[in-house]
Amino acid sequence: MSILRSAALFVVAAVFEIGGAWLIWQGVREHRGWLWMTGGVLALGAYGFVATFQPDAHFGRILAAYGGIFVAGSLLWGAIADGYRPDRFDVTGALICLAGMAVIMWAPRNGA
Repeated sequence: MSILRSAALFVVAAVFEIGGAWLIWQGVREHRGWLWMTGGVLALGAYGFVATFQPDAHFGRILAAYGGIFVAGSLLWGAIADGYRPDRFDVTGALICLAGMAVIMWAPRNGA
């Protein structure tokens, strides 16, 4: 149950962070305006709170593990939102990051 909750929180964090950055990108680079940028800033602010709900109490571990989700999620977001097609090296790199995330976050630890 704890792993499922943790994984779900990582997905929520990715939606807020990647989505927020994408909204700002759209507002600035695609000239979509202040409303897009404001939405991005709000989403990025919400992202900052999500990590506090992780069951692990170690900030560094949470953010380090989240990095793997961010990498894979960014490629997925680009594929869905912008039509980007990751190549085999993108996919391989993302899988490596996800494996690292799983080790960092969910490896059995003595007393931790």
